[in-house]
Amino acid sequence: MAAQSEGGGRDEVKTQFVTREGTYKLMPLSEYSRPNRVAYNGQVNTPVKTSFINLNDQSGIGDKICFNHGRELYVYTYKGIRKSICNYDYQGTQDMAADLTKPIDKRVYKGTFPTCHDFNMFTASGEGVLLLVGFTMGQVQLIDPIRKDGAKLYNEERLVDKSKVTCIKWIPGSPNQFLVAHQSGQMYVYKDELPCGTTTPHYQVFKPGDGFSVHTCKTKSTRNPLYRWIVGEGAINAFAFSPCAKYLAVVGQDGYLRVFNYDSMELVGTMKSYFGGLLCVCWSPDGKYIVTGGEDDLVTVWSFIDHRVVCRGRGHKSWVNDVAFDPHTSSTEHDSFDFSGSDEDFMQHVAKSNHSILRETLRDSLRSSASKGSNRNSTDSRSIQNNLISYRFGSVGQDTYLCLWDLTEDILRQPIGRNRSGTHMSQNASSNAINPHANKANSVGSAYLTTNSLPNTPLMDGNIHPSATTNLTQKFATLTLGDRKDKETHHDKKEHKRNFSLAGRSVDKVGLLKANHVRPVDESVKLLGTPACPRLDEVPLLEPLVCKKVAHERLTSVGFREECLVTACQEGCVYTWARPGKVAMPQHTSALPRASAGGTVV
Repeated sequence: MAAQSEGGGRDEVKTQFVTREGTYKLMPLSEYSRPNRVAYNGQVNTPVKTSFINLNDQSGIGDKICFNHGRELYVYTYKGIRKSICNYDYQGTQDMAADLTKPIDKRVYKGTFPTCHDFNMFTASGEGVLLLVGFTMGQVQLIDPIRKDGAKLYNEERLVDKSKVTCIKWIPGSPNQFLVAHQSGQMYVYKDELPCGTTTPHYQVFKPGDGFSVHTCKTKSTRNPLYRWIVGEGAINAFAFSPCAKYLAVVGQDGYLRVFNYDSMELVGTMKSYFGGLLCVCWSPDGKYIVTGGEDDLVTVWSFIDHRVVCRGRGHKSWVNDVAFDPHTSSTEHDSFDFSGSDEDFMQHVAKSNHSILRETLRDSLRSSASKGSNRNSTDSRSIQNNLISYRFGSVGQDTYLCLWDLTEDILRQPIGRNRSGTHMSQNASSNAINPHANKANSVGSAYLTTNSLPNTPLMDGNIHPSATTNLTQKFATLTLGDRKDKETHHDKKEHKRNFSLAGRSVDKVGLLKANHVRPVDESVKLLGTPACPRLDEVPLLEPLVCKKVAHERLTSVGFREECLVTACQEGCVYTWARPGKVAMPQHTSALPRASAGGTVV
């Protein structure tokens, strides 16, 4: 029998959870899905994604939501928590609930599936909004879900790229250019008013680089695509622009995070996953940190300024599908990093930062070991109490779990280059969110109490017994990246055989890179143990503030809004979680519907 936790079994879906600032509550009246909801049959392999926009129209409810499910695409008016659980009357009527039978726009596609979408924030108004949609067959559609006219189709004949569109975004600051990433490992820049050619485009190298290249079309007249980027050796799974819109973070199936200066097309930083591909990426609100997640079941925080891994987060038991920073509960320095200077100024700042870190590391190495004893606990507690900087971010995965993480100053200020023997817990006033075995984890070093991909390790006689996961982790910690290629393939087949990679398997591009005079990334280089890919015990290991099962099917999307948290699952359901203090519970709760069968409260 599974161990019981507060409010029900461990495997039961939760309808609320507690953080240090209060309780997040699921809003049943703000659930969005297809009107005729049917049981998930497992045949739909495209991830369910969500896009939001506020049109500031006269209706007072200018928020719109777009989500895809299977062959269908829906656009609704998003009511959020304004039509929340407190709007039930005493008879339990649901007249305030979102009317799923009346979407603003609904489209059903034949022969292809929508995979991703993005609203144009720059040109949006109450009269209309432009929405980009990418598809599994490589096409891109531009529609206006409000006016429902002027639809355009790009790459219609699949002459530009035949592979699935994995990520699509409007370029910040540009009203008419957008960037499209494909499973082929290539990205294309489009201009919405230009047509695509009637023949297969031919390219010439515009900007060569280390492991990437940028090309332009050989044409007499300007046409789409304007540029083609070839990045890495596998599929491009996701990309994100920095808050200042100057930098572009790209993650791929080859396990690399690459950060580019988008304007100058220069590679300014890289990071390698512990193993496997990276599936998602997000910037912190101030642009100082990047969080990624992927097939190593970890979330990794990378410092853009210091060019190093800050910490890794362990909480998921399967691949991490999406990550997002919460700008509304993050407390950052008043003066964010200035991105307006030249690249030379930026590199000088990085050099100074690294020099400061090395000096701090040297001072720490001269400290006596006695300071790491009983005094360490009091020092850590004072550091936690006096934190001025704290970043909150969330992650969702194929394990159906939602994790919330707190990245605090005591983690960010730690110097590099020392072995980490302990785990760092996210701060939480609620005892049910803290691992009761945390002290044991500190005593045994980097040994895992629970596994990321394997069944949980049993605890016997109060002691921790090494399991297959511990051996697997230690084995990965001593291998080079080149040696792990065959190992991770075996790991994927054995431990994730019932899951699929949301971005697909890697596509061989070595020949393509060579044909365009680009030197591919040398996988034989021993990156493990370097700042680009530190060993597991060389950086802090972060435990989640919250780790709760919130869906029956794998989670595919997470996002933070001012009043709520929004998640989406492969079943095609979009859930709204009200922030603490944003909604009041009614006196009569007997009429309230449950979010799903077996839902529990913790």
